Amino acid sequence: MIWQVRDKTITLGAKTLVMGILNITPDSFSDAGKYYGEDEAVERGKQMLAEGADILDIGGESSRPGSAPVSEAEELKRVIPVIDRLKDETGAVISVDTTKARVAEEALKAGASIINDISALRYDANMAGVAGRMGAGLVLMHMKGTPADMQRDPVYGDLMAEVVEFLSERGKAAMQAGLRAESIVYDPGIGFGKTVAHNLQLINRLGDLRDILGRPMLSGPSRKSFIGAVLDLPVEERLEGTAAAVALSIMRGASIVRVHDVREMARVAKMTDAIRGAV
Repeated sequence: MIWQVRDKTITLGAKTLVMGILNITPDSFSDAGKYYGEDEAVERGKQMLAEGADILDIGGESSRPGSAPVSEAEELKRVIPVIDRLKDETGAVISVDTTKARVAEEALKAGASIINDISALRYDANMAGVAGRMGAGLVLMHMKGTPADMQRDPVYGDLMAEVVEFLSERGKAAMQAGLRAESIVYDPGIGFGKTVAHNLQLINRLGDLRDILGRPMLSGPSRKSFIGAVLDLPVEERLEGTAAAVALSIMRGASIVRVHDVREMARVAKMTDAIRGAV
C-alpha cells in the first residue's frame, strides 16, 4: 500500500516504518520533561534519526491517562520551533501529534507532513478541513473516552466491531473533508480506553483490522501500562516487553510502529521484517 503525505508517497509493506516519539512536555507518562527545552528536543530528534527513525512524531500535549489539556498558545510555543529546526536541519519526515487544527496547520507550514490526531478529528471541527486543504498524511486513532477518563473501567460489547465501526466512520469524515483514502493510516489506540486484555487482543488482530478497513495500521505499544501489568514492571523497565509487542505487531500486520526506544526497536523491526519476509 502507499501512504500519501503531502508531496511525498511512502510505500508501506516490506519495511516497517519506525515512528520516533518526541514529547515536548513536562508531564508525559514515560519521558516527562526530558526533552522539554527546544535545544534538547532538536538534539533528541537528530539522535532518533541517526538511530533509525523513519518519522519523527512531535507533540506538545501529554495524552497520558488523567492528563489535562494545554492551551493552543502553549502547544504552538512548544512544537513549532522544534519542527521548523528539525525540518530545516535534517529534512526529516515529521508528524505532529495534536488535536488542535491551528497547531496542525502551523506545523504543516513549518515542515510537518503528517497529522497524528488521537481524537480522530473529533475535538476540533476545523481539523478535517486543515488536513484536507493541505493534503496531509493523517493518522486516525480509536479512543474510548478522553485522556482524562479513558482508563476508568473501559467496557466493550464487541471490541473489534466497535473499533472497526469507529475508525471506518472517522475515515469517511476525513474523506468528506477532501482527503484521499491513500492519505489515511489507522491506529487502534493501544492503551487509550482499553484493558490489558483489550490491548493484547488488538495487537493479535491487527491484520484483521487492516483487512477490514483496507488501510495500513499503526501500532503504539511503547512502554505502556499493559506491558507493566503483564510483566509487573515500572515504565523504565519495559524495553523487552515493548520489543515483544513491537515484533508481534509487525507479524500481525502493523506497517508502522510508534516507539520511544528507537535504536532498539529499529533493530527489532528489521529482524522481524526479515523473518516475516522469509519463504
